[in-house]
Amino acid sequence: MTNKNHAEVAIIGGGIVGCSIAYYAAKAGMDCMLIEKNDIASGTSSRCDGNVSITDKDPGFESHMSWKSQELIAELQNELDLPFEYRALGSILVCDNDDEAEAAEKWVKTQNDSGLKFNFLTNEDVRNESPYFAHDIPGGLECETDSLINPYLFCYSLVDKAKQYGLTLKTNAEVTSISKKKDFTIETSSGTVTAKKVVNAAGVWAPFIGEMLDLKIPIEPRKGHILVGSRANPVMMRNVMEFGYLMNKFGRERIADPITEKHGVALVLEPTDSQNFLLGSSREFVGYDDQVDMNVVRTIASRALRFFPSMDDFNMIRTYTGFRPFTEDHLPIVSPVEEVPGFYIAAGHEGDGISMASVTGKLMEELMQGKEETIVQADPLRFDRFQAATT
Repeated sequence: MTNKNHAEVAIIGGGIVGCSIAYYAAKAGMDCMLIEKNDIASGTSSRCDGNVSITDKDPGFESHMSWKSQELIAELQNELDLPFEYRALGSILVCDNDDEAEAAEKWVKTQNDSGLKFNFLTNEDVRNESPYFAHDIPGGLECETDSLINPYLFCYSLVDKAKQYGLTLKTNAEVTSISKKKDFTIETSSGTVTAKKVVNAAGVWAPFIGEMLDLKIPIEPRKGHILVGSRANPVMMRNVMEFGYLMNKFGRERIADPITEKHGVALVLEPTDSQNFLLGSSREFVGYDDQVDMNVVRTIASRALRFFPSMDDFNMIRTYTGFRPFTEDHLPIVSPVEEVPGFYIAAGHEGDGISMASVTGKLMEELMQGKEETIVQADPLRFDRFQAATT
């Protein structure tokens, strides 16, 4: 660590979004400092799965943004020095009933019409994916371009390369106040730093950073549970979700029992590079309560058995929770803040931080440098869209 206490850009938050911004900004030649209150990837980015997916994105802008991120991560596989368990295997989404299968077929057509590589899966196709699948799954869909990474390793790989480009890293430095005169003064638990520009990439903690500059940032923590299975014969070779995951994410109606609905549970199963598997998911608004709820754990396990009934003798070794930074329109904020010149926000990705981190990092670098041509449209991600909605 260097003693340097001034930078052109200070990025607050050492999760996957902040690390991605640090990488692209440093690579572009910007003088950057990354400030994290604990250690790199110690928050949400180490308490999630590793899906770089389009499967669970709304057709249109959101799908396009994720597709661009997938392209960037494929490039980073060759650019970064430290491996991050990149596996480009595609993913599948399975249906619980005939109504969902009909909706999935329409979903595939919509995504195909927008140029994305989706395929509809029959019952036979699903059964051929894994011998563990239930025989009565009516169908599903496949996204050919989806991939998996280890988000924890990805963060460290980004920072490792960014430091080669000149990044200053300050960990165990919790931001306690921010003020602005000509430059920003940032007080941290390990000293004071200054910067010409500040990026708030603090995820679910972004509203607290905003308050330091009298900004109301409309992000809420949305809690999720993940179960970790012991090493075993692979249940699946690639990521699988159920169609109800889309319904939960976007608040749409689905056919499910009251307990499943209450905890926002839908199947997500991710095989890991070490032959463990991750099992989720749940979605709840419970503030910042990170305690494991065994009622939710049991509901996730029960939901998994609906799709993988022969998993009833698998060993689960631990459970953890994390917080998704939720916005009401399900799109992140990646934007300058007009009221505070030089201040930017890159947060609010909900469950899409892994999928969209790379494109967010690239877009933020372009915005900070005032580029007119950007990797994706910036307008849908503007901070002031929420202010316009309330006036």
